[in-house]
Amino acid sequence: MTMPTASDRIWTVPNALSALRLLGVPVFLWLVLGPKADGAALGVLAFAGISDYLDGKLARVLNQTSRLGVLLDPLADRFYILATIVALTLRGIVPVWFAVLLLARDVALLALPPLLRRIGVGVTLPVHYLGKAATFNLLYAFPLLLLSAGDSWLATAARPVGWAFAIWGTALYWWSGLLYFVQAGQLVRRFRADARTSASGR
Repeated sequence: MTMPTASDRIWTVPNALSALRLLGVPVFLWLVLGPKADGAALGVLAFAGISDYLDGKLARVLNQTSRLGVLLDPLADRFYILATIVALTLRGIVPVWFAVLLLARDVALLALPPLLRRIGVGVTLPVHYLGKAATFNLLYAFPLLLLSAGDSWLATAARPVGWAFAIWGTALYWWSGLLYFVQAGQLVRRFRADARTSASGR
């Protein structure tokens, strides 16, 4: 019996952190929209941000990079962004246009995988460093924006810093989204060129 390779492993420390991050999404939503326990919700967001950094770092240090981890990490990020935007919009902390601007990017990217599969390109686009930078900015912005929901001096101080991170994060979020479309176009052109070369060599 052959032992599974590192890329096939499921039970790893980074995967456990990503799974815990995913489990925190419904907890965060309940805290913000139910009892409005903003302090506890901030704790969940803080854990999400720290674990997002740690799972990638530990995967490299412990040599525990896996196919499951490659899927779980960005999935957890997307769920947190979606959940936080919905919660902050419903609470009236951020305007609807801001939520639409962020969510429209992910909706646009949903068209890429089926489009690539339809033309026969069975390649998953790699996570771009700009996308990770955007996620880090947004994961810093959301706790600060949640903290700004009040009239205290802390809320007043958190508001401009939170919006600064949110604006930079949104700009990088869309920039990385456009780069994914550029990468997809390059893959399609390469695939068609290879197909023409194969056909002419017969």
